[in-house]
Amino acid sequence: MTTFGVGVIGAGWMGHVHARAYQRLNHHWRDLDIRPEIKAVADANESAANDFAAAHGQVATYSDWRELLADPQIKAVSVTAPNFLHREIGVAVAEAGKHLWIEKPVGLTPADAIAVRDAVNNAGLVGAVGFNYRLVPAVARAQRLIQGGEIGVVTHARVQLFTDYAAHPGSPLSWRYDLDRGGHGVLGDLASHGVDLLRFLVGDIDSLVARTAVHIPQRPIAQAQGHYSVIDIDDPGVSFGTVENEDYVVALCQLGNGVLGVCEANRAAVGEQNNYAVEVHGTRGLVRWDFRRPGELHVSKGTEYAGQPTTTVFSEPGDGEYSAFQPGAGIAMGYDDTKVIEARNFIKAISGQSQDIATLDDAVASAQALAAMVTSNESGKWVQLS
Repeated sequence: MTTFGVGVIGAGWMGHVHARAYQRLNHHWRDLDIRPEIKAVADANESAANDFAAAHGQVATYSDWRELLADPQIKAVSVTAPNFLHREIGVAVAEAGKHLWIEKPVGLTPADAIAVRDAVNNAGLVGAVGFNYRLVPAVARAQRLIQGGEIGVVTHARVQLFTDYAAHPGSPLSWRYDLDRGGHGVLGDLASHGVDLLRFLVGDIDSLVARTAVHIPQRPIAQAQGHYSVIDIDDPGVSFGTVENEDYVVALCQLGNGVLGVCEANRAAVGEQNNYAVEVHGTRGLVRWDFRRPGELHVSKGTEYAGQPTTTVFSEPGDGEYSAFQPGAGIAMGYDDTKVIEARNFIKAISGQSQDIATLDDAVASAQALAAMVTSNESGKWVQLS
């Protein structure tokens, strides 16, 4: 087994998730040709970088990500920085000759995603993107059932991603609400996952029509800018700024195979905590998955049609990479486990073994669909994707 130095750019929650994923690989797959080792982290926040280093083995810390890329020990880089930095950092990683695992949405626009993809491809490197919901074993089973014709010919699909991290009016005006740094808000944050699930389970999007909304147009300006931070908006000393991007989007999509699909996402949905779900209907049944019950898949199939029951089946060995984590059906897996699978597929791809990773082509396809949603909202018309 060959050791392989990796670096992480961005020492926030997702940076820790990536680091833990690398460190857990040998727990689940002891036959890997490459064993990654966390060598460095880069973050402009010195405290965050130091906390990361303390948690993951006293790795080297850099305040400038460019210094990390100059480190000869590092052969691959995880990028978990804010969206507006994805293009600059992603292209630089490729130009430094290092493999790239980058979080979605890979920039703010299709041009950003294309630039990163082309840089990675031109350098002959591996590029993986953080569309991890497709790696949930229950979702892998859903894909198998759909592609195997178990629910008949697919007729329509729906994916929803509702959460409440932005539901409180006291959530401070962070980069997430800024068009130049956060892009189109809930589109890149959540709808990007929705587009990927539709594409993974059913097929590419051919055209769409969409509407968006901003539910909370003004937010308080404050130093505290964590994902779930809340400040007292009744404090007379608090000032407010304008939210520049979307809280909500709904899109009706015409998939290339003739199937209609709905993609709906809301970051400010009161009463919803990570209510992410996808369902696909066919002429003889359906499959439905809920992120909050990740090990369960609702399935209806058969020839009864009207009155046909829907049953709940539990993930088991044979569903995706389930067997690397659990020995028998019904033992739950979690969010971090999907990132471990992502890390494994990334490392195996680097070692030259073909893996079903979400690629930068998938990021470009998602970005193009999101841009079409913005265009459709502005024009009120259907938009054809190239």
